[in-house]
Formats: sequence, C-alpha cells, structure tokens
Amino acid sequence: MKSPILSLIVAAAENNAIGKNNDLIWHLPTDMKYFKDTTTGHCVIMGRKNYDSIPLKYRPLSNRTNIIVTRQKDFTAPGCIVAHSLEEAISRAKEIE
Repeated sequence: MKSPILSLIVAAAENNAIGKNNDLIWHLPTDMKYFKDTTTGHCVIMGRKNYDSIPLKYRPLSNRTNIIVTRQKDFTAPGCIVAHSLEEAISRAKEIE
C-alpha cells in the first residue's frame, strides 16, 4: 500500500517567528489562499493554541479534517479529532487519507 504524503506548511519570519500573542505576525492574503487551496480535502494537524487562535467563525477549518494535538485529556473541539501526541495525530490522519 502506498504511504500518504506528509507535508509541513509554515510561514516563518527571518528570525523563525511564526506568531506572536496567539496571532499571525502578518496578514498575507496570498499565503492564506495558498494554505487553503493546498490543504482543502486533506487533514490539517495543529496544536491546541493554534486552534484556539483561529476566530470562532472559521473553526473548524472548512473542507478539511481538523486534528488538534493537546496534552489536555478533557479537551474537546466540535467537528475536530483530538489527539494527545503528534504520533497519534499522524496515525489518525493516515487512517483517513
């Protein structure tokens, strides 16, 4: 059986920063469109703080399987899969893809 492709998408500043105060450090519509076009129809794995930083009206990210990684055993996110390790999240994504 063919293994699914695992891709990482990140926008990082020259100092490798990816966010500040639970928000993006810039607003680049072209980057947001690329992310949406690339991930639509696939699984998206993100940390709980990243998930929490997404405005409520956009959660869960539409047309994607949202997998949230957290150490919080009682965390729930409607319409999402919750995993408690990156390994578990990847395994769940492989089951779906």
